[in-house]
Amino acid sequence: MSSITAGAGDEPRVSRAGLAGWMLFDWAAQPFFTVVITFIFGPYFVSRLTDDPVYGQAIWGYTITISGFIIAILSPVLGSIADATGTRKPWIAFFAVIKIASLALLWFAVPGSPLVYPFVFIILASIAAEFSIVFNDSMMPRLVSESQIGRVSNMAWGLGYLGGMIVLIAVVALLAGSPESGKTILGMEPLFGLDPATGADARVTGPISAVWYLIFILPMFLFTPDAQRVSVPAAVAVRTGLAELRHTIGELRERSGILRFLVARMIFQDGVNGLLALGGTFAAGMFAWQTVELGVYGIILNVVAIGGCLYASRLDAKVGSKVIVTASLICLTIATLGIVSTGPGFTLFGLLQLPTTDAGGLFGTAAEKAYIVFGLLVGIAFGPVQASSRSYLARSVSADEAGRYFGLYALSGRATSFLAPASVATITLATGSARIGMMALVAFLAVGLLILLRTPYPANRVARKAAVEQR
Repeated sequence: MSSITAGAGDEPRVSRAGLAGWMLFDWAAQPFFTVVITFIFGPYFVSRLTDDPVYGQAIWGYTITISGFIIAILSPVLGSIADATGTRKPWIAFFAVIKIASLALLWFAVPGSPLVYPFVFIILASIAAEFSIVFNDSMMPRLVSESQIGRVSNMAWGLGYLGGMIVLIAVVALLAGSPESGKTILGMEPLFGLDPATGADARVTGPISAVWYLIFILPMFLFTPDAQRVSVPAAVAVRTGLAELRHTIGELRERSGILRFLVARMIFQDGVNGLLALGGTFAAGMFAWQTVELGVYGIILNVVAIGGCLYASRLDAKVGSKVIVTASLICLTIATLGIVSTGPGFTLFGLLQLPTTDAGGLFGTAAEKAYIVFGLLVGIAFGPVQASSRSYLARSVSADEAGRYFGLYALSGRATSFLAPASVATITLATGSARIGMMALVAFLAVGLLILLRTPYPANRVARKAAVEQR
């Protein structure tokens, strides 16, 4: 197996197996976000672990808040330490153990049990998942030439959604029984005798995601070359990493484009994270959707998301990452307004009244169908906005500094990540309305978009121009 070899323009390349292993990381990681956080366990936590969906949404929001706060503080430090030590894989392995164990323990979150245990396990799993993403993303500039970064990033993200969708389909078709009939959507008994009355159909998503992650991160460890290890004592690595972090933060004063991009992403990604984490729980509380409805809704969104990523992978190389991110944010803002404006019997904040007759079957009311239409806009955009943001930064930094800048990138995605869910949770509790609480997400998306519009592309374009002039 060949390791990294030089490509055109001496840009780093990697063997096909190595690149495939790196891309499979997204495939391995996504089911946690799809079936646990967004579509199955999260709504179960809100609507079935508690008797009060409003209280459940607030507690879930604080769960996301705490994990986001910890991720924001430690991500840039770990990224800088990784640059100091060189290797990424040992860090990914360490956090994989934490993530897998935490997800497996979600099986014990039965209705009526204390919320504190799933609360802690979700926080631990979220922290481990995001830290692993920092190290995986920082490998990208060494593996892919600059011209291919956008295409590969979007394809990997689309592959991740495909993996998440496969697990989601398996849960809905084979494991999730209807509370009324006990049958799955295929009309069969749930596998393994899972009883929906005990929440087993939702609880099982934790162990399933853990096993999936364990299996599919192995190709990355086996075939994807890591950076060369620098043999330094742990204490020296920490001091060096912290020094590098201080240097990077000071360096941002002279790299204003990258700073502006990170600030923009800090704000709009907060809105994206909040929408992904709370969109399913909002629907569960609004329409009393159970696992089957939420699962089918998630499948629909993931099918659209895969198509959005594949199309964006082609466009990114032609029009650039900034155009993709900008268009996606506009789409997400419109979609969020549509989602929060829809309720039983109305949409667009009551400007359009809808019949309340339930036609039966899945999504039987007109309001539910309207919600799905707006959800399709989310599906189209939420993959490309994240994948092209990743390629935006990867095009703006060198391979040697990727760890510390992707650490800051994770910070920018999490530095204020506690604000969106905390805002939603606090406003929801204060007003007693989940709809009013969700409106906070629109502000994050819109403000981030406005800042991004004034950001150069690539983000280091000004610095590059100055360097050329000095020569």
